[in-house]
Amino acid sequence: MAGRSASPAIGIELGTTYSCVAVWRHNRVEIIPNDQGNRTTPSCVTFKGTQRIIVGDAARNEAIRNPTNTVFAAKRLIGRRFSDPSVQSDMKLWSFKVIEGDGNRPDILVNYQGEETRFAAEEVSAMILTKMKEVAEAFLGCAIKDAIVTVPAYFNDAQRQATKDAGLIAGLNVMIIMDEPTAAAVAYGFDSNDVNSIVKKNVLIFDLGGGTFDVSLLSISNNVVEVKATAGDTHLGGEDFDNRMLNYFVQEFKRKQRKDISSNPRALRRLKTACEQAKRILSATTETDVHIDCLYEGMDFYSTISRTRFEELNIDLFNKCIETVKRCHEDAAIDKNNIDLVVLIGGSTRIPKVQQLLKDYFSGKDLYKSIHPDEAVACGAAIQAAKLSGQGTEEIENLVLIDVTPLSLGINTLGGITSVVIPRNTPIPVQKEKVFVTSVDFQSDVMFEIYEGEGVQSEGNNLLGQFVLSGIHPAPNGETKINVTFEIDKNGILHVSAEEPISGEKKQITLINREGRLSKDEIDRMLHEAERSRMEDDQFIKKILAKNAQEDVADLLGRMMNELQEIKSKLSEMSQYDNTYSNIGRSHYGGESSNFCNDHSEGRE
Repeated sequence: MAGRSASPAIGIELGTTYSCVAVWRHNRVEIIPNDQGNRTTPSCVTFKGTQRIIVGDAARNEAIRNPTNTVFAAKRLIGRRFSDPSVQSDMKLWSFKVIEGDGNRPDILVNYQGEETRFAAEEVSAMILTKMKEVAEAFLGCAIKDAIVTVPAYFNDAQRQATKDAGLIAGLNVMIIMDEPTAAAVAYGFDSNDVNSIVKKNVLIFDLGGGTFDVSLLSISNNVVEVKATAGDTHLGGEDFDNRMLNYFVQEFKRKQRKDISSNPRALRRLKTACEQAKRILSATTETDVHIDCLYEGMDFYSTISRTRFEELNIDLFNKCIETVKRCHEDAAIDKNNIDLVVLIGGSTRIPKVQQLLKDYFSGKDLYKSIHPDEAVACGAAIQAAKLSGQGTEEIENLVLIDVTPLSLGINTLGGITSVVIPRNTPIPVQKEKVFVTSVDFQSDVMFEIYEGEGVQSEGNNLLGQFVLSGIHPAPNGETKINVTFEIDKNGILHVSAEEPISGEKKQITLINREGRLSKDEIDRMLHEAERSRMEDDQFIKKILAKNAQEDVADLLGRMMNELQEIKSKLSEMSQYDNTYSNIGRSHYGGESSNFCNDHSEGRE
């Protein structure tokens, strides 16, 4: 059993469009609402010039007024290179600016504290994680340190490490990086109680979110959740469906008004928001209107879009989802007819066409919708966090998760061919070793290039980095053998080492080309700046509270003065009334008021 932590450990889904935080408490999972009472928080950050950074609902509300300084979908940048085709494509549709940073890293450029400032995607993600941490602390009434943060199953090594860096910058101890569909499977297992069943079930998790798509096939029984295979696309989700509609309306506006709004951030942001709303409405009805006053240069925009048209715009993306499902269960060598349950996770699974295509593929099989699609991942992460922190029930303590690596990992060899060391869908954590030999006579140094991907040729795969082994025993070509060890830890992060058996000396491997990754100095700087920002926020809040208190006191004094003035006025009126009444008494009865009272009294007897 894990050692019990002093404070609760939380589970955070760091989403492309929305994030969610949960905790295991009172023998159940609780989704923690934010300061607006919402159970999910927009993954949105606004930089307001000389003012503080705003995160969440308030930032989303700022998006139309302040589009160039409101950042969203940072998850689509984290761990990627600036030159990545998906980054180049997304940049054209974003209202904020992305520029090339150090090591081909995509940096976000905003106006902050009166000057143009660069932020890495890890920093923006850290701001969102900080917000979720603060939401949990306000709800639980204690400081939070330990957390599990989830990522798409198809995130590569760089994206996973960058997400872990974001957690570190946010002041969190990231216990593990957990795959989103695995977390959803845990939530389903506890929701349905299948995790305790002795009958094994093959469960397919279909996770289509705001910006990423994952499919995982798992077996669940006897407190064991075992991932058999996973497939996905880290650049497919609701954002892409919105963008298809956005492009459609941009062209319509251009056709009707002879104006191109594609380079106007504010117009694009307003139209994008309208597209998001239209997409949601079309999940419940067959047609909706899109009406925006003064969209561009005083011109209004009015259009109608049907569900059929929306489906036509995105049918290739929807079909891509089904192709991914097919690849996943074929990788697991499980026939689709032997899949017992299909569980829908992620907000984009509400789209009727997606459900229809999925149901048709599985020959009419009912889809499991009982678990909340926006909250399931955070729930599963919270359950696993309770286990690792020693705060769960016996049932949770007995839970065993067996995950897999989504991509093959190997070494580039002579001729540009990738020699696979760890094949995809290998259960993790795992350690595997492979022997390589020198290719040049009497060489003393060997450079190894590490790749991930399924291509035979290395150039078609993703270069993770390089390491150099120096001082090896010089010998003719092919005689010196080097044992290379690949180890994938519980976070799905790769560690590499090498040893030369002839000398028996084990060499420490250093990756020297982690292109786009944050350095330790950069992380330390961001930690310092994040702490300074939190202190500034505290001072800002204290200032506002003090100002509000002064205003409350001033308001109270003002009301008291007004009330006192009213009392004085009434007393003055009463005094005038008494004087007038006394004079009337004297004029009518010719005596003092006391005689009038006596006379009146006598008259009643």
